[in-house]
Amino acid sequence: MSVAEAPYCVATYEAVVQLCAALSSGVFPRQTPRWWIRRRTGGTWEDLRLRDDATKEYSWQKLRMSTAMFTQIVAACAAYMEKKVTHYRMPLPVEQVIAFTLYRWASVETYESGTSDFGIAKATGLQAICDVTSALLQAYPDAIKWPVGRRCAQILRAFRNKGFPNCFGAIDCTHIYIDKPAGAPSDNYYDRKQKFSVQAQVVVDLDLRILDVHVGYPGSVHDVCVLHNSQLWRRAKSGELFDATPENLPHGVPYGGIEQGADEKCFDTRQKVARGCVERAFNRLKCMWRLFLRTHKTNLETLPQQFVTVCTLHNILLDAGIDFDENLLWKVDANGVRHRVDLGIVGNDARGRGRCTNVEGEMLRDALRDRLTLM
Repeated sequence: MSVAEAPYCVATYEAVVQLCAALSSGVFPRQTPRWWIRRRTGGTWEDLRLRDDATKEYSWQKLRMSTAMFTQIVAACAAYMEKKVTHYRMPLPVEQVIAFTLYRWASVETYESGTSDFGIAKATGLQAICDVTSALLQAYPDAIKWPVGRRCAQILRAFRNKGFPNCFGAIDCTHIYIDKPAGAPSDNYYDRKQKFSVQAQVVVDLDLRILDVHVGYPGSVHDVCVLHNSQLWRRAKSGELFDATPENLPHGVPYGGIEQGADEKCFDTRQKVARGCVERAFNRLKCMWRLFLRTHKTNLETLPQQFVTVCTLHNILLDAGIDFDENLLWKVDANGVRHRVDLGIVGNDARGRGRCTNVEGEMLRDALRDRLTLM
């Protein structure tokens, strides 16, 4: 017998002893896995289970959170993930399933290498993603919500102090790159960067909390079209979000162009600073959960739920005070050159566009410009 075969011989011996004891008592031990089921362990998972001082840094690197935060999330999700013991196998521990899913979202590993690190099969890994996605959305249903009451007043005050009264948040879209979709018109998903993608529309406040998310529209669709087809737009039109008469600012909002006065330049700068929170939120969100930075194979039916789930994690970790490592904003290419990662932000550029004919919107923008000059 070789050294490598020793663990399986021990496992077989233990199973045979248990089987004999069960048969003698007339009851088969359903809580014990059959002897031919190989023990499922993996390097990364075993290292995460150590719970020593060295594990703290390792846990953040692999799971993007502390061991205490991970334990809290496991406790919240456990009730939605309990599986029954069958005649053929023991279910994987809930913490192992959640750890694998977080590792999958945080890394750029393939399913093959990721499942190998956690000692599970590829099919099990695919099911784990679905199970954890569902459990997190059920365990934290209010992690993403439109602000009301005191929180709403705090957000309004923060934007007013930046020079923009009655502002509830900043909005932008980001591309999630995918492989060429099968069974769908590929041209629809071919964006202006010549990549296949779907779009995610996100609203954030100045604390980088996500207030609303809408994901799933093909990459070729204009961001204004995404907005008009979102639940956010329908709620705004019905009067659920805002208690004042809506006013449309000029398309693109900034003045743009090269022939600007000092006040117009000031407005564009202050507006850019105020809405910079949405880019910083994308920095944290997509660089911590790096699966959504790269092009990857995905099921278009489950992708929206997965992205909403990492947005949920984004808010949970913000509330817990989990820091963001600025080094995640950078990557090293094949030539060893370090450069910023591509966040896939759609953005809105006013340059090159014709002058807006929305007179009321222009008046409102000019009023905001004049307000900023007095601050």
